[in-house]
Amino acid sequence: MRRNVEWKARLRDPDAALGAAWAAGAEDEATLHQRDTYFHAVMGRLKLREQPPALAELIQYDRMDRAGPRTSAYRIVEVLDPAPLREALGAALGIRAVVEKERRVLLHAGTRIHLDAVDGLGTFAEVEAVVADGERLEDAHARAERWRALLGVADEDLLAVSYVDLMERTVSRRGPTSGRSGR
Repeated sequence: MRRNVEWKARLRDPDAALGAAWAAGAEDEATLHQRDTYFHAVMGRLKLREQPPALAELIQYDRMDRAGPRTSAYRIVEVLDPAPLREALGAALGIRAVVEKERRVLLHAGTRIHLDAVDGLGTFAEVEAVVADGERLEDAHARAERWRALLGVADEDLLAVSYVDLMERTVSRRGPTSGRSGR
């Protein structure tokens, strides 16, 4: 399994975060519309990510729910035709929720910086410091912390959970009559 050290936070000023990332040397990789269908899973989380025109990906990952940098172990499988896979996994496991977002991806020295506008939730930053072969976990952790400081993320803005968990909390607060599309 591959690993990274990651954190996610509410983003108060997306333009300032983008400027800070550029000033620190991050380079734009892509801006994507992503649709993540989360399935019920016994261990960790399982989602099908559709991001046309790129290939879809089935992503299984496991990490602790806690605010701040944390280790995530993950597997990614490229998917040529996501619709029948979504239907089969939905029938077998059940769909938890669908999360849609616009994601701006920036890269810097083995670190992915994501600036996300998530439908129904708001704007967020997510940093993933990829643990390279032979790299110490502590070094990836330090890179993730460095980006937290560079982007000016305060402790109170750090999130312990994923977008699907936030989406479920939002839906439960609104009540069952509000719908559950995740859009």
